[in-house]
Amino acid sequence: MSSGSPAKAAATTPLVLSPKRENGYFVGPATQLIIKDVGEIHSRLLDHRPIIQGETRYFIKEFEEKRGHREMRVLENVKNSISETSDHVLPKCSDVMQDQFGLVLKSLETANLTIHRLQQREQDNEKTNTAAKGRLERFHSQREEFMKEQERRRFAIDEEHNKAVLRLKEQYAQMDSELSKMASF
Repeated sequence: MSSGSPAKAAATTPLVLSPKRENGYFVGPATQLIIKDVGEIHSRLLDHRPIIQGETRYFIKEFEEKRGHREMRVLENVKNSISETSDHVLPKCSDVMQDQFGLVLKSLETANLTIHRLQQREQDNEKTNTAAKGRLERFHSQREEFMKEQERRRFAIDEEHNKAVLRLKEQYAQMDSELSKMASF
């Protein structure tokens, strides 16, 4: 009845587990099956290596095989653009900036000189204005003194005039009384 192949004989022969000794304890066939089931459950639920390996294969397939190194071509184009920019565009920009900076510097120097002249004129005007204000104040004080002197003289002349008028009135009154006396004789 032996079929001749050991694999067939093992497949047809019922699996009989004999008790094993683990960590000093005998483990029976039912416990061995439970341990085996727990191992399978552990590998299905907690062992993520097969899933990670599958995702890794998918990633490699997606980025290397399907895209045909498209990212490498994009990176190469970016590298070429950067080298062209640094070799050709950057020196041109630098030359243009140097030329423009020279013009801007000249303009700024001219503006600075103009502002300096304006400040100097303003300071001179302030000095002139200060001197003119001083002269104007002296003129006002001299005018005020002159006006006071004129007022004082006017009062003196008015007083002399009033005295002269009184003297003349007295003199005419006296002459009138003398004439009246002479006419009454």
